[in-house]
Amino acid sequence: MQQIQNSSIEVAASGSTVNATASELASGSSQQAAGVVEITATMEELARTAAQIAANAASQAELAAQSEQSGDTGAAAVEEALHGVEEVQKRINGIADRADTLGARSKEIYRVLELITEIAQETHLLSLNATIEAAAAGEHGRRFSVVADEVRHLAQRSQESVASVRSLLDEFAGSIRATVVATEEGSKEAALVLERARSAAAAIAELRGALTHTARAAREISLATQQQRTASDQVVLTLKEVSQVIQRMAQGLKHFSVTSERLHQLALSIQLLTQSFRLDSPRSLKNLGERCAGEVGLRSGHWESLGPQMEEVVRQSPFVELAFVADMNGNIVASSANPEWVAEGTDTSAVTAGLNAKERPWFQAVVRDGRTVITPLYESLLTGQRCFTVASPARDARGVLIGVMGIDVNARSWTKI
Repeated sequence: MQQIQNSSIEVAASGSTVNATASELASGSSQQAAGVVEITATMEELARTAAQIAANAASQAELAAQSEQSGDTGAAAVEEALHGVEEVQKRINGIADRADTLGARSKEIYRVLELITEIAQETHLLSLNATIEAAAAGEHGRRFSVVADEVRHLAQRSQESVASVRSLLDEFAGSIRATVVATEEGSKEAALVLERARSAAAAIAELRGALTHTARAAREISLATQQQRTASDQVVLTLKEVSQVIQRMAQGLKHFSVTSERLHQLALSIQLLTQSFRLDSPRSLKNLGERCAGEVGLRSGHWESLGPQMEEVVRQSPFVELAFVADMNGNIVASSANPEWVAEGTDTSAVTAGLNAKERPWFQAVVRDGRTVITPLYESLLTGQRCFTVASPARDARGVLIGVMGIDVNARSWTKI
């Protein structure tokens, strides 16, 4: 029986620890999911902006081609080097592998953002140069200049959107790193630290002359904006995939938390069952209650002297919230609350003063059966946490029942001793 009791205490303590870890992981996953949703919304806005830029760039290319065909001027030449988005690693199995994949995909998103930034900068520069060339072209370049200005404004909006996405992605990367740390603690400490994305460089095209240079620049802008739109769509798709992975993680952690809580409750139930037997162990609450009740019996008729004894019970047993003695009329004649469990400034006497022990089932059971009773779990009036009461009969030297010794035990603290 002693072995069963000790084992159940260890299982309950482990279940409580696992439950706390699972709750922390589930909370981190929820925060990440919210961050992914916010980043995805921003990226979708960026994709819509890229589509507008592509449409305007196509219109600009068409006007430049018409100008080039009329022979007023040539088109501008710009070479651009563009790196596509690398394939995201295969989906992973298990929480630790998922965290690793999130870090790798964040790296790819950084590269895409750098690419989009470069494209937007190039678009802005080409549009500015196209405006200059259109101005030099005179009347023939007026319509082209209007379109170039619009493209330049859209390129600026694209850069602002990229900066917003980068800020949100930095926060998301921090959340991923926090998940890696939590996963290491709860899942055999396996994860990878998220790396920063590398920046890519692109060649800057030079202007050579009038409308010929402008026409070539317009074609390059159209191609670049189409690539930007494709890259934005890929980022949105990747973020949606990441969101699904995080949601599956959150569901798994929720199930894990429920299972650990059930384990804790089962172990605690086993412990309370074992307390029905008297054990000569420091963990035996029945032993503790009957020993304290015996000392109360030695002071029969001297209730005022029981205060120090109640304080000693609380001091020696840190899991005790409240130790008290009720006389046969149900009045609380002595009590002491554990200062570690009661908030500063709490009036514990107000709780015991309004307590009529005769109305409590445990008091009635002790008086009726003359033996120790351990109650089921309930919410403590002092702490608001789960606790249970150990009630033992107090007898005088003649064996006459003179009162009931009560000990309120904090369930969480008791399972950790």
